[in-house]
Amino acid sequence: MSLLGNSRGHAINAVNFYHLNEPFGEFSNFAAFPITLGGHRWPTSEHYFQAQKFEDEAYRDKVRAAKSPMIAARLGRSRKVKLRRDWESVKVGVMRDAVTAKFTQHDDLRALLLSTGDAKLVEHTENDDDWGDGGDGSGQNWLGRILTQVREELRAASPK
Repeated sequence: MSLLGNSRGHAINAVNFYHLNEPFGEFSNFAAFPITLGGHRWPTSEHYFQAQKFEDEAYRDKVRAAKSPMIAARLGRSRKVKLRRDWESVKVGVMRDAVTAKFTQHDDLRALLLSTGDAKLVEHTENDDDWGDGGDGSGQNWLGRILTQVREELRAASPK
């Protein structure tokens, strides 16, 4: 965790994550934590998310069988196969389902997420200004926002 200053000069806690080999790398969708969702077992949440972009069941199975999350991401970015029409309107919900499955199906991940307290969760990368922060905080940070929502739900569901 790190301390960041906000516009009023107050310190706020933040957990930045992105690379698998760094602290909180488990929060990445590329982290090797299988999930069961939609009647299938997925090697990573990235595999699940990328596959849901497509209506073609055979292509979804191809994404699920990808040897790595990087290959699954590459397949998901292909535009040789038609995206489902509603993708832009459902993608945040799909990611939320994947993240919820990951952190409810792995007790160690649940504990790690809860250990972040009230820290701001940030996918810190220049590579993505939609799911991440764009590297400079200008991005949407949807993954961090979803993780924060899931953390709150897990906290509420935990015995007091």
